[in-house]
Amino acid sequence: MLQAKENMSGYNNKPVYIMSGLLLIYGLITMSGALLPLMQSLSTHKTMDLQVSMSLIIAAIGITGAVINSVRTPGKTLLDRFFLQPLGGVILLLVLAMFIRWYAEPAVKIMSSSLEPVLGFKIYKVLNLNYVILGLLVGVIVTNTMGIPRFAAPGVKCARFVLKMGVIMLGARYSFAELAKLGVYSVWLIGIFVLGTVFVVLWLGKVFKQPKTMTGVLSAGMGVCGVSATVAVAPVVKAKSEEMAYTIGTILSFGIICMFIFPTVGKLAGMNPVQFGAWAGTGILNSAQVAAAALAFNAVDIKTLKVAEIFNITRVLFLPIIVLVLATWFGKDSGQKLSFKSVVIDKFPIFILGFLLLFGLSSAGLFSPPQHYKGKFIDVSYSDRSQVTSEEWNALDSALEEGVFTNLTPAQMEAVEDLHKQRQIAGDFEQRDNKSAFQTTGRQRMTELESILSAVKAKQIELPKEVVGTLKHAVKQVHKTSKTVTVLTDFMIWFFAFGLIGLGMQITKKAIFQAGGWPLVIGGISGVLKAVLSFFVVLWLVKDVVLH
Repeated sequence: MLQAKENMSGYNNKPVYIMSGLLLIYGLITMSGALLPLMQSLSTHKTMDLQVSMSLIIAAIGITGAVINSVRTPGKTLLDRFFLQPLGGVILLLVLAMFIRWYAEPAVKIMSSSLEPVLGFKIYKVLNLNYVILGLLVGVIVTNTMGIPRFAAPGVKCARFVLKMGVIMLGARYSFAELAKLGVYSVWLIGIFVLGTVFVVLWLGKVFKQPKTMTGVLSAGMGVCGVSATVAVAPVVKAKSEEMAYTIGTILSFGIICMFIFPTVGKLAGMNPVQFGAWAGTGILNSAQVAAAALAFNAVDIKTLKVAEIFNITRVLFLPIIVLVLATWFGKDSGQKLSFKSVVIDKFPIFILGFLLLFGLSSAGLFSPPQHYKGKFIDVSYSDRSQVTSEEWNALDSALEEGVFTNLTPAQMEAVEDLHKQRQIAGDFEQRDNKSAFQTTGRQRMTELESILSAVKAKQIELPKEVVGTLKHAVKQVHKTSKTVTVLTDFMIWFFAFGLIGLGMQITKKAIFQAGGWPLVIGGISGVLKAVLSFFVVLWLVKDVVLH
């Protein structure tokens, strides 16, 4: 009778029982500590408690759902549609996401590091083989080899909804503080290039007669910032899964080329650190690739990386505007009569409002001080918890006595001596009543110590290993992270991991071949155009930016 029920409804409880049972066993083994050596080798041991709790909770939910499915007749209730039917697919995607986050991604990092002496670079960073790409690839491989199992199909359909949840969480990582650091010219520059790229891609899509769904999502990806914009705009322009994958692939491919070309061109053109940071942050779309290009250009002056990252993340703040523009374009192109109400109120995606809500709360300083950067802030006040250890202080003391600090600037040397004096990075104790002066002094010292570490990394100076460790620890101690933003970011990562595996499962070989290489052609033309134009505009307008 049970088999007949399963055949009639499409339910199949066996996979759910099996997956839940395996998760239960995995959770218990992990709890016993038997996997600790393996986790330490993968550097995932800090997630041991999370691994146990997630495995046991998901196993309990899976077994409970399977039991309910076994004892009752399936129907069309909300319980059936939103819990019982998608349950098998949801658990399958979660299991794959857990495997990728805790095993596949760390293994790729380790292999990448082992190949670095041979290749001269970390292939993990160059190809951006993080959980996003790995999840997408796993989904594509599954659907084009074994196919989506019947029991998992309803759950895979949840992927887009979960991706939207990830976009909402993204809003907590940014604030208006980044805009304030850049100045009016820079914001205009970013805005013009974001909107300009969007319109160029839409125009090229029309020239090359590509589907509007394809050009719509590609324009957002090339104009704003890759995966997040692609995910956010896809439902607005009704993009297909394979079109989203094309966009992500195009952005990453273009970024890899830029990562090597930008530093070379920047040096040949004689750009200063701020100019190159502005150019990289405007012309390269992926955050990791922006950082890699900035460090390749200048590993000594930390200002290059800061400017590049601020320009990069500021593009995200234009995301709601781009969604609105594309909603209008897509609606108008579909022959619909649009008004302000129909676009802004009726069609504006709710999840973008969620993004704006978290962005607003973040800007108001609800999660961390208003000056925070991605939920991280600098605390240079006196605190016992910010001190270096006794062993580290002794290493620093010996190094000063032996005079190993050569080739430092006076400001760098002063920062080292003050670290020795105060055992931590902080403002002058005598200035503690003047909050502004106290903070400025502490931040300047932190910047000088960071510049010493950058010079060591660039092999411009040499310091004993123990001293480098001391400086790193001292800098790390003043970088605080908002716990709330950390939690929201963790949710975002899991939402993206889950959603992109499901997205990959909707991309078939047939769909890939049908699109051909036009997305790459359009993305390449618009990307090169933006890179060239922004190069000249940055040289013309950007002179210097004072960062704190």
